[in-house]
Amino acid sequence: MAGVSRILWADDEIDFLRPHILFLESKGYEVVSVSNGADAVQKVAEQPFDVVLLDEQMPGMGGLEAVTKIKEIAPHLPVVMVTKSEEERLMEEALGGQISDYLTKPVNPSQVLLTCKRLLERTRIRSERVSQDYLRAFSDITRQLMEPLSHKEWVILYQTLVRFDMELEGDEGVRQVLEDQFAEANRVFSKFVEQEYAGWIRAHESPPDDSRPMLSHEIVPAFVFPLLNQKSPVLFFVIDCMRYDQWLEFEQLLSPLFSMDTSFHYSILPTATPYSRNAIFSGLLPRDLAHQYPKIWADGEDDEHSRNRNEEEFLADLLLRRRKDVRMRYRKLIGTRDGREFAQNVHDLLQSDLSAVVVNFVDILAHSRSDSEVLKELSPDERAYRALSRTWFEHSWLFQAFQQLAETDCTIVITTDHGAIRSLRATKVVGDRETSTALRYKFGRNLRCDAKHAIFVRNPNEFGLPRDNASTNYIIAKEDYYFVYPTNYHKYLNRYRDTMQHGGVSLEEMILPVVTLRPKR
Repeated sequence: MAGVSRILWADDEIDFLRPHILFLESKGYEVVSVSNGADAVQKVAEQPFDVVLLDEQMPGMGGLEAVTKIKEIAPHLPVVMVTKSEEERLMEEALGGQISDYLTKPVNPSQVLLTCKRLLERTRIRSERVSQDYLRAFSDITRQLMEPLSHKEWVILYQTLVRFDMELEGDEGVRQVLEDQFAEANRVFSKFVEQEYAGWIRAHESPPDDSRPMLSHEIVPAFVFPLLNQKSPVLFFVIDCMRYDQWLEFEQLLSPLFSMDTSFHYSILPTATPYSRNAIFSGLLPRDLAHQYPKIWADGEDDEHSRNRNEEEFLADLLLRRRKDVRMRYRKLIGTRDGREFAQNVHDLLQSDLSAVVVNFVDILAHSRSDSEVLKELSPDERAYRALSRTWFEHSWLFQAFQQLAETDCTIVITTDHGAIRSLRATKVVGDRETSTALRYKFGRNLRCDAKHAIFVRNPNEFGLPRDNASTNYIIAKEDYYFVYPTNYHKYLNRYRDTMQHGGVSLEEMILPVVTLRPKR
């Protein structure tokens, strides 16, 4: 029932606590009871709770072991330890943040009620504080959006907006203000990229600095190659279509296992797999890649897969050009069967100096949400989409593989080729029959659309893009726009509205994490 707080109570003598549970239920709480720590951990993994009561001493998995596992699943879930004595080590656990409070047996119903009310009230107070923090920050963010921002300042601003987006709960009015400001940030960011991008490409042979960000084709030389000099193997994961907010959900699950260093890069344009991911593995801009591999590029059609069949060859050639004499392995994981096989044999990666792994599931999730009314119903907004991503990762073969790797001597680099944005507004585009079919970018001849909604690339060379002939140009959608042809306009407007798309210019698609992980073992 909406609005009812849910309590999980784990005690091996739970039957004797039935009067306590009935008392809590009479006060409007929903109480789920289990008799051991293992069941408590499983329940937390399966269902949302607001408070957990854990008996310290239970057969099998005790309370202290259970709380550690619960915190790995739900780091912010309040846990109350119920103990027979006020032991110093329990106080240390509380001070260390593992438990929120403790109760000494025998407990009475009113004592339990007051403790739960206090913790739940603290959650409400925290939510109110986040709302107040955002409203205080609103003016500062608005001021920043009126001033020229550097590429580094845009990263910081984006992190701030994502943090508030993830922490704001309950107050829908404040959330609407944040969503409007996020949209305004994307409008200003699109203008920034339109003005600066060609300059970044002109300077791409110089190291990234205050004048330009690190771009897709520079990730491997900057983050992976320096690690090849050490004795332990290096694993390089590219999680296709992973946004920064999705990474933060994954990070919460991985942080107990790994120490992490987080940096950022900007995806090249278009923010689409044939361009950005090929750039990552080849170390080349699309313009240079098409020149160096003309047959591969010419054979590729306008779809996300045909131009990404040669990543292993591109990476091998990049290693050769940079004179990196290493044993290299490459894997692309598309379906569940690929993933399960990968998790079962993940230790095989440790036999190579460098293993590159492409994970396609997050991209599949984004496309599936566009095609499935059920998935769209399950993830109607950004919060739900993040939650769906986290649920997949938490129970995935990929997380299982990382858990196994956390027990080994290796270094892991995780990044993505691009993010995705909910495309909520359509803009009309006109082009000939040879125009590409993507929704957030197009290339062809005589392309026309509203200049306020797209970046026109009349000289592809300036954007580091290949040109098939003298009349080829590109248009790249800004903000949350998607391209629709005038023919059957309303049909396609409705079909693609509120779908997850990529290829355009937005904070979500362009500003991406690069994270170096080292096992804590």
